[in-house]
Amino acid sequence: MNTTGYAAGQGLRLIPFRGLRYVPERVGSLAAVTSPPYDVVVRPDGLHHLESADPHNIVRLILPQAGTAAERHQRAADTLERWLAEGVLAPDPAPVLYVYEQRADDILQRGVIGALALSPASEGIVLPHEDVMADVVEDRADLMRTAAAHFEPLLLSYAGDGGPGGTTAVIERVVERVPLLTTTTEDGFGHRLWAVTDPVEQGEIASGLSHRQALIADGHHRWATYLRLQQEQTVPGPWDFGLVLLVDTARHPLRVRAIHRLLHGLPVAQALRALDGRFRVRPIGGPLPRALDALADAAADGNAFLLAGDGRFHLVDRPDEQLLARTVRTDRPDAWRTLDATVLHSTLLDDVWRIPDDPGHIAYIHDTAAAVEQAERHDATAVLMHPVREEVVRDLARQGITMPRKSTSFGPKPATGLVLRSLGVD
Repeated sequence: MNTTGYAAGQGLRLIPFRGLRYVPERVGSLAAVTSPPYDVVVRPDGLHHLESADPHNIVRLILPQAGTAAERHQRAADTLERWLAEGVLAPDPAPVLYVYEQRADDILQRGVIGALALSPASEGIVLPHEDVMADVVEDRADLMRTAAAHFEPLLLSYAGDGGPGGTTAVIERVVERVPLLTTTTEDGFGHRLWAVTDPVEQGEIASGLSHRQALIADGHHRWATYLRLQQEQTVPGPWDFGLVLLVDTARHPLRVRAIHRLLHGLPVAQALRALDGRFRVRPIGGPLPRALDALADAAADGNAFLLAGDGRFHLVDRPDEQLLARTVRTDRPDAWRTLDATVLHSTLLDDVWRIPDDPGHIAYIHDTAAAVEQAERHDATAVLMHPVREEVVRDLARQGITMPRKSTSFGPKPATGLVLRSLGVD
């Protein structure tokens, strides 16, 4: 894989597009029609909450509800068509790039939303760092194909030079202007969006990105879906580009959090019995923040996990070395072999607990408290993870090594629903 650098013009290619946006007068509020990314919504509780927030909440497009997959995807397409006809959503008059800002407390993140030219990982321009699940890619592909739209931008990061020129200079100028929209979502984040309409400024952004390499921070399944749908096309067109948010982490470092596992049908007592003699297991007192501190301390010395679901917390660490040697593949670098996610999937899920990695057996939950609550409600086991360091993620990605799926959660993630991309109006 070529990940060491590029000739001129062989980096990121971001182009303007005519965004679809909610018409404020046709909805209760912009905050009420937004949603987290589709894979962050905790179902069914979070889904129902969003559906009830506003009859036009974007969740009806990203997670449509019906009896079959085909019916769900057709419902999303029909809903999009109806909202456009009714003036709930409307395309911007001309192709633009968008500057997007998120702010909460001491967090400030700014980036550019546009349509990014697609490229396979082998070209070393956009680097994935996680594996994907085929059934999820198939589902997202069917949804995008049927609706002919990209409903939510992926989060991609790149390392700028930290200087005041190029893309950064445009962003800093644009945020001094009147935004297209301003809203605050219920998580406390303020959101602002601006249109970059000046061709000169659009050119500055394009030039500034033309020799950059990006890491997929959030959206591996959607990126894989973009590539799959591109391969289906016989002529060049809008499917050659995907909706993304690009953030310069030299200016706005991302936060890295863990994604937790909810193991359906595995009570905590049963999970703990299977660990006997294979891992060290210790009870940890609550509340949750205190237990997570204990997990962080243990993770500093090696693989560690926190199990919950029976009203208590159980710290699992110090795996048997012979068990690891037998269950973890040896043809990968040590940085990959020692990842918590690697040990969880290769050793715990595949060997100790014998749990298939499919939606019927495992749910991936970003919110820690929600993972614990769902485990306790359903007599299941929540496996709470400690986040991996960002430099480890980038180093493995540059080597072309993907981590186990759902190993990391970068953020803050862009709110879904502020700008969409129709494949028919570019």
